[in-house]
Order: sequence, then C-alpha cells, then structure tokens
Amino acid sequence: MANWWEFWKPKREETTVEAPQQQAESTPTQQQGTRRTTPRTGAGLYYFAPTSNEAMAVATVYRCVQLLSDSVAGLHLQYMKLKGGRYQEDTNSPLHYLLTVQPQPEMSIFDFWSMAVKMMLLDGNAYIYPRYVMGELTDLVLCGRNTVAHDTLNNTYTICDAYNGVYGTFKESEIIHLYLHSSDGRTGESVLSHARRTVGIAGAGDVETANRFTNGGNVRGIVSNGTSTVGFGEYADEELEKTAEDIDGRFSNGEHIVSLPGQVDFKQISLSSTDMQFLESRKFTVRELCRFFGVHPSFVFDDTSNNYKSAEMANITYLSFSLDPILKRIEAEFCRKLTSAKQCCTRIFKFDRKGIYSLDLLSLAKYQAATIASGIYSINDWRDIENQPRVEGGDAILVSANLIPLNGDKFRPGGAIIEETKPNNEDGED
Repeated sequence: MANWWEFWKPKREETTVEAPQQQAESTPTQQQGTRRTTPRTGAGLYYFAPTSNEAMAVATVYRCVQLLSDSVAGLHLQYMKLKGGRYQEDTNSPLHYLLTVQPQPEMSIFDFWSMAVKMMLLDGNAYIYPRYVMGELTDLVLCGRNTVAHDTLNNTYTICDAYNGVYGTFKESEIIHLYLHSSDGRTGESVLSHARRTVGIAGAGDVETANRFTNGGNVRGIVSNGTSTVGFGEYADEELEKTAEDIDGRFSNGEHIVSLPGQVDFKQISLSSTDMQFLESRKFTVRELCRFFGVHPSFVFDDTSNNYKSAEMANITYLSFSLDPILKRIEAEFCRKLTSAKQCCTRIFKFDRKGIYSLDLLSLAKYQAATIASGIYSINDWRDIENQPRVEGGDAILVSANLIPLNGDKFRPGGAIIEETKPNNEDGED
C-alpha cells in the first residue's frame, strides 16, 4: 500500500519548472526539477487548535483565566444551617475546616478553588471527590486533569488518579461535577472549544510579531531576470532560486543593502504593519477573547478610554454576569451532592460575597452605611465582621428618620403611632 501522506498531501506542494510545451517531451529524469512554494521565513499560514497550555501563552486568555479563578478563590464558601429563623455558619461541622483552611492534603483552600475554576474554563470540567473514612468526610479531592472518564449513558464516573490515590467507578451522586458551559446538561465544554479560532488568530499574531522583531522587519519580494536572451552570464531557473535564497538569508541576518549579481532584479512586494493594520487586528482579537470569557476589556488592561462611570458599570457587570453565575453553579452543586433531600431547607452552601469589596474601602464603607441606615445590620454586626470589639448600644437596629407615613402620623421611638387629639371647642365653633 502506498504511503498515506503521498495520497493526501496537497498537490500544490511541488510544481515542475519546465514549460508546458516541454513537459510532454521530457524524460522522468528531467521531471525531477521542482520549485518550493512554501515561505522560507515569516509566519505564513499559522492556525492551530490550541491546547490549554498553548492558550495560556496568549496574554488575554491568561489574564481572563487568572481574573476569574482568583476572584472565586478569594471568596469564602460557607456551610450554613438554619437556626433561629436565619442561616448561620456551622463552625462545628467537618466541612467548615475543609472549606476554610485545607480541603485536601498539600493544597490550601485558595489554590483549591483557583485550580477548580481554571479546569472549568480551560478543560470544561472539574471533578471533586468527597472522600469518606469510617463514614466521616475527611477530604475534598480535586481530581487531576485527564483522570476522570464520565459515562453519560450509565451516569457513572471512572477515576484513575494516582497522585491523589483515588481509583474506581462512582455513581453520579458521589462526585461533585462542576462546569460552566454544556450542550447536553451532562458534560461540560471549555471556553477554548468555542474560541479556538480566535485563540488561533491571537497565537498567529504573536508568531508574526516575533518574526517581525526577530529579523528586523525583513522585506519580502520577487527575484527575477527581465532579459529574454539566454546566454553566458544569465541565470537559469535553478541558479535564480539559489540567488533568491541567498538574498533572503542576507536580509534575515540584518543586512539592509545587498548587491545583486548580473542582471538580477529584486521587486519588493511586502506590506508594512501600518498597511496591514496589524496592530488594529490584534486589538480586535483582545476584545473578541474578552467576549468569550465574559470579562470587560478594561479588566485585561485594554487601552480603551474609560471614565469613572464606565469603570463602575464595568465592575457591576463583571460581578453580575461573569462572577455570580460561577458562584451559583458551585453553590447549587455542593448543595445537591453534600446535603440530603431532608436537609434542603435547613442546610445551604453560600459564598460570602462581601469579600468582593474587601479592598475597595470606599465602596465597602458606603455599603456598610447603607445596611445600617436601612436596619439590615447593626453597628456591632459590622464590628464583628471587621474583627473589632463590640461597643455599648451597638446592638440597636437603626433606621433613617427622614421617612414618615403618607397620612402624616408620627411614631414613638418604640414604633407606636402617636394619635393627635384635637382641642375642645366649648363654643361649638369650627
């Protein structure tokens, strides 16, 4: 059987040099002269289906993945139980230590969530195995990449993770399966599976930039011989090809002025970066990748003009449409796999979203003042959160005194309505 590559290779890869009227009379030996049509230098056609490591080499992808993963890792997932009519964090449960300090050996809770979200974005799926010893939950094992096979027909997971020591086939209820995008509701799809073309264009742009800076913006052109008489000193096609390679190599080595032998003519045909709008296309690629990840371009340090209002709206959009869906998916999956049906109304998992404002002190102060003025939190509630000592009288619930009922009634400090009495009119006159 002939080599498969000889059958499938492109026909344009090799073309004969001989003129059409000479091809019929040429011998097999004469037909062996070929001309290379692939470019010697430059990016050429560079499109690829990037892996996760190759995609992370693109600056925009790296920033979007790091931003989303670190944002989730910076928040605290609380295991809460219903007590006294409200949900309070259960600090006596074994889950409290796993969700606060160390979910599994050799990994902190920050690294745990950072890696889990990265897998959700780049691989499409993140698998967490709750390991029980003698009926007690001891670890939340984040399975390594390519160690889990999901059988969607039988609804089982087969794990072969030598590093974490997890082997076997498990039911769907025994594995916490996290993903962001899915076409069937069973298997996750990575962002790269939808953005491969855009990531490939970004990678090609990086390669082209490297080539331009490496050879100093090497020119491109055609080497030809304009004379029609073939005689002594003229270049045959093979010799002209050697001359072209020699000139290309000298330009690539940094030479700016070269001499051409004989009557060889060189015509430049390459376009400059300005003509190709190369930088503009790279800016468009940045924004296109941001659309796939749901991140505003300002968060990846794009040079778009921003003012205070647009930055504030971008932050709200990021929290509402990019970060919050990830948090809700994790909360729902943990509640579904780590609580029973009888505990659905008494036990919940919830991220402490107040950590979003941990470094934005001005926004945090406005938020605290608004919750105190509306009676949601007391002063001592916020002092407990900020790890400050409680103050006398700080447990009182305060509300703004600028609001009155529509009928004009007044309130006592306890909340009772003060009824106004009309003075007695002895004369019976109005």
